[in-house]
Amino acid sequence: MDNIAQRIANLPPEKRVLLELQLQKKKGLKEPIAIIGLGCRFPGAKNPQAFWELLKNGIDAITEVPGDRWTIDNLYDPNPETPGKMYCRWGGFIEHVDQFDPEFFGIAPREASYIDPQHRLLLEVVWEALEDGGQVPSQLSGSKTGVFVGISTNDYGQILLRDPEGVDTYTNTGIALTMVANRISYLLNFRGPSLAIDTACSSSLVAVHLACQSLWNGESTLALAGGVNLILTPSLTVGFSKLTALSPDGRCKTFDAKANGFVRGEGAGILVLKPFSQAIADKDPIYALIRGSAVNQDGRTNGLTAPNRDSQEAVLLEAYRSAGISPGQVQYIEAHGTGTLLGDPIEVAALGKVLASDRHPNYPAHIGSVKTNIGHTEAAAGAASLIKVALCLKHQQLVPSIHFQQPNPHIPFDKLPLRVQQTCEPWPKTSEPAIAGVSSFGFGGTNGHVVLQSVPDLTPTPSQFERPRHVLTLSAKTEDALQALKQQYIEFFNSNPNVSLADICFTANTGRSHFPYRLAIITGDVATDVAT
Repeated sequence: MDNIAQRIANLPPEKRVLLELQLQKKKGLKEPIAIIGLGCRFPGAKNPQAFWELLKNGIDAITEVPGDRWTIDNLYDPNPETPGKMYCRWGGFIEHVDQFDPEFFGIAPREASYIDPQHRLLLEVVWEALEDGGQVPSQLSGSKTGVFVGISTNDYGQILLRDPEGVDTYTNTGIALTMVANRISYLLNFRGPSLAIDTACSSSLVAVHLACQSLWNGESTLALAGGVNLILTPSLTVGFSKLTALSPDGRCKTFDAKANGFVRGEGAGILVLKPFSQAIADKDPIYALIRGSAVNQDGRTNGLTAPNRDSQEAVLLEAYRSAGISPGQVQYIEAHGTGTLLGDPIEVAALGKVLASDRHPNYPAHIGSVKTNIGHTEAAAGAASLIKVALCLKHQQLVPSIHFQQPNPHIPFDKLPLRVQQTCEPWPKTSEPAIAGVSSFGFGGTNGHVVLQSVPDLTPTPSQFERPRHVLTLSAKTEDALQALKQQYIEFFNSNPNVSLADICFTANTGRSHFPYRLAIITGDVATDVAT
């Protein structure tokens, strides 16, 4: 046996990992799903790189409601009982959500004006996520690529339907929630499942769960999963004010004694998913692996919108059973963590009970919530949490959950195997691989949990042939777009001087769509050579 183990250990990294996958399958475990690409727009972050900077620096991206949404002074009243008013002046907002280049996607400008900005935004983010993963959309045409999108609100529909005389040929297809996924599949000619999912706050995490199921059962060979949320009218904010669910000071103070509700946020996030073995074969970049997931429902409990501890415990246990991982191995939990005095203690109690199993007393699980940075992005919240954890696993760092000063008095942290993550620090080396969990709970009772792990070492044997020069090719559909793309590369190289130029050139040359306006740069092997 020792001889066999030694022979396995001596295999090249890729072959060793593939052999381990075969052994796991024989034990009845599912093949991990690789996260090979990310795309996002969140408050204060226009892409995954900017999102990572925001997270590791503990930035609060909440602002007052901007004037292009509504005039907050006309609708604000500190009294939650005042009809037609909101008592929260704050939110997490994305800039320029009214801007869209329809011709890039072959959409007529008139039709585009009737398409919900949520749909338009997600179409852009899907394209960016595919590029991030080195997937050329034209090469995926006709494939069993699935699209799974969490979406819940329809503010733009409210706006368009205020005047029945303004209803147009494109109105219904522009605002129907199903079209957020179906239009992506149509425009890119994807033949896999195409679903819009609404479980409120857990929508995008449930979308990822369903995407993994589709990959595991062979319905899809590649999947795009995530969610989107924009706040275009004040109606729902007024409604949440009547529920007294919002924080008057506009901050999610998750797990803190001053927790007093959540603040609404906008966001769009997409994960590109592929079976791990295929991602290895295709030499895709991999952020992290999804090992398992679970979804359940509260059923008839003590209230339609009240969280239920028993159901949360059950979904956690099922997710870790699905992953074949002991909860005691988990090093980090990205909590639902909306920042309410009663909701947070229920979630932490469930986590404390489940994660205590087989856990070393000196190795507590770290917990946090991205809602403290960008607010509750509702249908996109699960995607925001998953993207955060995927970035943490890639960089092997934990990032701070902000606005935590004094523990919620209803949470006995001194008796629980949990610690709120307050600083940016290296991922704890308590076990290998790194394991994390992500929770998301819908206010109608649909709960979800996804289990992730770090990527095993796949470093190839160094090539004996070193290229003295590289060719970087860029292209766009217009001259202005090409110059903007060039500037993005310059900024990236200046910020990442040690990046592998060979990898960047390979992906730019083979993992991008090629358009009429083109630029080729011959350079050495140092990234800053390109920037100059």
